Amino acid sequence: MKNDKAKISVVSPVYRAENMVHELVTRIRESVKTLTGDYEIVLVCDGSPDASWEAIVKECEADGHVKGVNLSRNFGQQYAITAGLAYAKGDWVVVMDCDLQDVPERIPDLYAKAQEGYDIVIARRIVKNVGWWKRFSSVAFHLAFDLLSGAKSDPAVSNFGIFSRKVIQVYNGIPSFTRSFRPEIESFGFKKAYFDTEQAPRAEGKSSYTLGKLFKSAYEVIISRTNKPLRMAVALGFTMSVVSFLLALYNFIAKLAGIITLSGYTTTVFSIWFVGGLILLVVGVLGLYIGKIFDQVKGFPSYIVRETLNVE
Repeated sequence: MKNDKAKISVVSPVYRAENMVHELVTRIRESVKTLTGDYEIVLVCDGSPDASWEAIVKECEADGHVKGVNLSRNFGQQYAITAGLAYAKGDWVVVMDCDLQDVPERIPDLYAKAQEGYDIVIARRIVKNVGWWKRFSSVAFHLAFDLLSGAKSDPAVSNFGIFSRKVIQVYNGIPSFTRSFRPEIESFGFKKAYFDTEQAPRAEGKSSYTLGKLFKSAYEVIISRTNKPLRMAVALGFTMSVVSFLLALYNFIAKLAGIITLSGYTTTVFSIWFVGGLILLVVGVLGLYIGKIFDQVKGFPSYIVRETLNVE
């Protein structure tokens, strides 16, 4: 399977992984070397508060195949991936997490699957070595995402996969400020396949993805990719208008029929608060979209690189 003509890049965002970097690089190196002698390992330090960057520096000094990209602060996983892809030069690019739950030894399998004629091959985890809270937060994330985006997502599918150069070029050419790697990649229409693989236990520590971060990620993806929340807000407003009209008609008829002799104070106050809350909800949804437009037109970069190592 070894093909010295194909260059392979492996991109991994690094956060709170100072004790995992060496094993990550070693296992990636041993796996990729079975495919090609022309490879690179792009490690992106996403403003990690520990000594992850120092660990990356050591690996870069020991092996010229390892490239280090240090972001100026924590921008988030999606933006760290985007930064790494900007520096990846391979004909095929692998994206994987740094916590070793994405098994580096599966890279040759992903590559072999891609050689069957696919531009995108994404790993689908068949074993979940996670606790109940992680399972719950993942399910909640995907339920919220599916409801508000109109798409159908798979909790077993992550960013781990291999992608052809033309797919990465399209992704890198997107001018959007808000980024979401896998949903955008899958929406391009390139021929894709899934590869079932195990998910290893996290090598050390706990995931930095809290339920709050997962929902923030969901709303970032939804706001940047679909206007369904706006359409839902319009539908909700129309529904409430119809309900309000019917209630008003009922009260008018009941008043004429003598059913209602005294208007209820509680009902009036409740109606005011309910309608006021509905208005704030709709305005809030509009505000989210306007905020994203504001972020886009400012022209600020999605990420800022502080320094690089072994990068031409």
